[in-house]
This record gives sequence, structure tokens and C-alpha cells, in this order.
Amino acid sequence: MTWFPLFAIIYIPVLIAVILRVVYETHNSNKALAYIFFCIFIPVLGILFYLAFGINYFSKKRYAKKIGGNAELMKLLKKNIKPYDEAGITRENLAVEQNSELAHLLLKDLASPLTRNNKVEILRNGESKFPIILEAMEAAKDHIHIEYYIYEIDETGKAMVDMMIKKAKEGVDVKFIYDDFGSPGIKGKLEKEMRDAGVQIYPFYKIHYYFLANRFNYRNHRKIVIIDGLTSFVGGINVSDKYVNHKKKDSKKLFWRDTHIKITGPGTYYLQFLFISDWNFCGKEKIEPEPRHFGSYPEIKKSCYVQIAAGGPDSPLPTILYSLMQAINLAKEEILVTTPYFIPGDSMLDSLCMAAMSGVKVKLLVPGVSDSKIVNAASRSYYSRLLLAGAEIYLYKKGFVHAKTMVTDKRVSIVGTANMDVRSFELNFEVNAVVYDDALGKEMAEIFTDDLRFAEKIDRDQWLNRSWTTQIVERFARLLSPVL
Repeated sequence: MTWFPLFAIIYIPVLIAVILRVVYETHNSNKALAYIFFCIFIPVLGILFYLAFGINYFSKKRYAKKIGGNAELMKLLKKNIKPYDEAGITRENLAVEQNSELAHLLLKDLASPLTRNNKVEILRNGESKFPIILEAMEAAKDHIHIEYYIYEIDETGKAMVDMMIKKAKEGVDVKFIYDDFGSPGIKGKLEKEMRDAGVQIYPFYKIHYYFLANRFNYRNHRKIVIIDGLTSFVGGINVSDKYVNHKKKDSKKLFWRDTHIKITGPGTYYLQFLFISDWNFCGKEKIEPEPRHFGSYPEIKKSCYVQIAAGGPDSPLPTILYSLMQAINLAKEEILVTTPYFIPGDSMLDSLCMAAMSGVKVKLLVPGVSDSKIVNAASRSYYSRLLLAGAEIYLYKKGFVHAKTMVTDKRVSIVGTANMDVRSFELNFEVNAVVYDDALGKEMAEIFTDDLRFAEKIDRDQWLNRSWTTQIVERFARLLSPVL
């Protein structure tokens, strides 16, 4: 056909230009190869995919402002967190002492204080979390700060909205950040209703044109609630009825297994810093940090040590990835990982394999069936190396396991919003709480063991001998893992 030579003359230079841009702009070599693979083997659509998802049009300019604002805010907050610094690492706490390298890493990279004098409570599933959050909101006297990725306007969501409006009318300072992509139901009428009632509400990153999918790459995946600077909540549970299992009268509805924690104590300080940083990025009226934002706490004899690990496009280093790898590398006896999406990348996979081959018990709990077929296939492509290294992998069968937790040696517990995948390590705004405490670590390990009652252990030999067609599909899906 006469049009083909003309198309080739135009298309080939465009393809070369796009490939050169991929090589120059994409620092992760695996991701760069995935984009190049798309562009070469899926003509036109591959280039369009890269232009939509791969180019960071906004972050350098937009997040540079946020990074500068965060630095200025940290200077102001140093007065509040100064007592909780490197000195805390030398205190008498075996969990901290044996994981001092992890504590130093977070202190050096984030200036995330190692705080003692915390009480930490595990909230298992939405039916445990939401009544306690509503009770804490009801008791608020000064301020309520809320930040969520997914906020659905169902019975659970409406209950929290009603409480926000009620407290705002009582004179409590209520601020709410939602992710524009994850919580589309808030925009419009409900947002106006809340604002008219006195709730200050803003999307973290407003999406004007949904076809500009690149913006979707930078999602605020954090789930934070702070009450009066005294109490905070963080973990994997978004606001939705699907997390509350006793409300599911229909037996066919999926059981949702997830984990959140409640922190009472100065571990709340850094979560407050994150919220204020995010608010000053998206809100029209900035928060000037005041003593009221950082409560004082009575001395607790048997207290937990808590640090916060946070990451996102405004982070100079992949703190979430580094902190998880450091915890794995420091483990001596046991590593228990629960994650709904397991696309760890080579460095994280190597750490887990090395731990297993060194005699550390490595157990991984993942969904039997993911909510994404392509993610499920990509995840399964990583299992063989783990199994060969001696790790144990369990497929959760009771429903969908959405918890993002890791426990090492029954001493360090990591609970937060970050999945063990490339997106959480590089693209999303995430936050994990790192708790150094033997009692809590033991409780987390017991919960993990209880979850295994509803899981099926993968037989290594059967898994390795699956059909080559199944394995090749998984390997192709894995090629897409850097952009999933």
C-alpha cells in the first residue's frame, strides 16, 4: 500500500525519539526495558501508553515546591521532635538494639524520630477499626486530620462524613484530604455540603482530565487519621463497607482481611508532619504548626518504640523499599510478610531469597486470587525463586487479603499502606509505621499464624512443574511489572 512507506518514514524517527527519551528519563532499567518493549512490539499503542503513563510531566515542577515546603516545615517541627532522636536508639529496648541499623536509616533519611512512650493497638479488619475511629473523632476537642486514598460514600463513609460535619459545627478544626482518583464520589455535591458545614476539604492532586492518565501514577495511597495530635491511625484499610465483614449479609460477598493500627503517643508526631506537609501542598490555607498539633503524653512503663517510614515522588530516596529491605536483612529467625500485591523487583526478591537461604524462616501470605488477573500473573512469576530458596508461600482462600504487614523475629512489626510492589516503592505516596516491641510482634505473629488457617501452602515441586504455557504467560506479565 502506498501509505506504508510514508507511515514508516514518520513513525521510525518518532519511535527512536521516544526510545531515547525512555533511556534518558527512566532511571529504573527494568522499567525502561518494559517501556521499550511496549514501544517496539506494540506499534503506536506502545508509544501512546508510554506518553500517557511513563512521562513525569508534572512531578519535577510540582513536587519541587512540595519538597521545599517539607524542608521548611521540618525545621519548624524539630522543636517538637528533638527529644526523640538518636539517643532513643541507645535506650534499654532489645527490639531497638537488635535493629538499630533500621532505626538509624529512618532517622538519617527522613529525620523520622524514634519515639518511645507509645501505646499501639492492632485493629483487625474494618469491623474493629471504624467504631474505634468514630469514638476517637467524637472525643476530639481541638482538631481532626484525615487523609485517605479510597473513600466511598456508603454506610461507613457517610458515618464518618456525618461525624466530621458534627465536630466541625462544634468548633473542632476538621481537615480532610482525599485522593481525586481513588475517591471520585466525594467531588461535587458532597464536597460542597462538607465545606458549607465547616469541614476544610481538598483533593491531594486534582484531576481535570481523566484521559491524562499520567496523573494517576502519582496516587496518594496514604490512610491517616490524627485526633488532637494525641492519637493516630494508619494501615491498609480504606473507608468502605467492603472492609466491614459483618455488614455483608450476602454470603457471596467477599470477605476482606486487612490490618490497621492505633497509635497513642509521640509516634503520632511524624504522621502529623506528613499530614501538614500534604495539606500545605494541596490546601489553599496553609497550616502553621503549633504546640496544639503535638500533644504531650503521660509516661508509659511498658511502651512501644515507633518510627514512621514514608515515601513518594517527593522523596529523594526509596525509603519504603530501603526500610523493608533493612528489616529483612537484620532478621535472624523469622520473616512473616502479608501483601495483596507482590511485585517486589529484583533487589527485594534477592533480600528475601538470601534470608531464606541463610536459615531464616521466610513466609509469604498473598491472595489466592488477586483483584487483577495481570497483577496476579506477574506476582506468580516471582514465586519459583522464593520456593527454590526455601521460603514458604501461602495462598489466602477465605476472601481477599489486603493487609500490608511484615513481622521480623516477633520483635519488629511494620504496618502501613505500602504494598510490596514497584508502584508503592516508586510512584505512590505511602506511609508505614515501624513498631519495635516484643509483645506487639508476638501478637502480630499470632495473627499471621491464624490467617494461615484459611490459606493453602504452595507445594514447591508441583509449582515448579506447572505447564510451560502457564509459566510463559506469567513471565510475559512480569515484563509489565515495572508499570503495573
